[in-house]
Formats: sequence, structure tokens, C-alpha cells
Amino acid sequence: MQVEGKTFKFKDNIDTDVIIPARYLNVSDGNELAKFCMIDIDPNFTNNVSDGDIIVAGNNFGCGSSREHAPLAIKCSGISCVIASTFARIFYRNAINIGLPILECPEAVIDICKDDILSVNFDTGIITNKTTNKKYQSQPFPEFIKEIINNNGLINMTKNKIQGENHD
Repeated sequence: MQVEGKTFKFKDNIDTDVIIPARYLNVSDGNELAKFCMIDIDPNFTNNVSDGDIIVAGNNFGCGSSREHAPLAIKCSGISCVIASTFARIFYRNAINIGLPILECPEAVIDICKDDILSVNFDTGIITNKTTNKKYQSQPFPEFIKEIINNNGLINMTKNKIQGENHD
């Protein structure tokens, strides 16, 4: 499994209220939430994201509340992957549960710049910066996480297993 996209770069401690501000939580539809993703930190974020683009951020990405709306807004905005130095644990689990691939790789975060083009291979954990031709090694996904992501989230995976249509 591999993705490729342009980089959006954010600093440390991007909390869930920055990812999707509380004033927009009156809906739970991912496509509606996506319209307001990162609006307080980058008002043009949703206008500039193309399907497949990648967020790169520093330490503690997704800290704050445990709202599942945050990774859903990111995923539905078109982001294919988030790479950070570290993630808040509840955000990490919520992201995997909805099928948003996330990787921890502090070395990559240091070097990667806004608008760099990245290729990410989830099977090997290799992140390739196509702009600079540098490669970084992150931890590849274990099989059970790949299965969740390949099924577009834990709920879909469970439904598919019940219906006998698992996409692993």
C-alpha cells in the first residue's frame, strides 16, 4: 500500500481543537467537517488540499480532546497520511479506527518542508521525499492495522467480515 502527495507542514502540539474547532462540531458528517479542517491555523487549507496530500507535523499531534471528528475531518479533506514526530495516543487510535494512516518518524519531520512531494510505503515504512531524494524509515504497519486501513476503518472491517467481504 502506497500513497503520494504534497506536504502540508505543521509544528508541535497541534490539538484537536485546531484540527476541527468545537464551533463546527454540530455535525458528524466527514465531508461537512472537512470544510473546516485546520481553519484556525491555515484558513486556506481546505482550498489547497488535493486528494492524496500529506500532513507532516511535530510532536504530540492530535493532543487535546478525544473527539473522533479530528481524524475524520483530516481524512475527508483528502489527506492520505499524517506523519508526525509523535501522536497523542487517543488521536493515534482514533485515526487507525477510521482508516487514516499515520506514521511516526521524527527524522523525516525535521527535514521535510512544506510543499515537498512525498511517497509513503506502508508495507515497508519507507518515506521518500521525492523533492530532495531522501528516504526515511518509519515503523511499517503490522498486519492488523493494514487490515483496518485497507477496509477503510474498523467499523467497515467488521461489517465486511460479517458479510464475508474482507479487503485485506
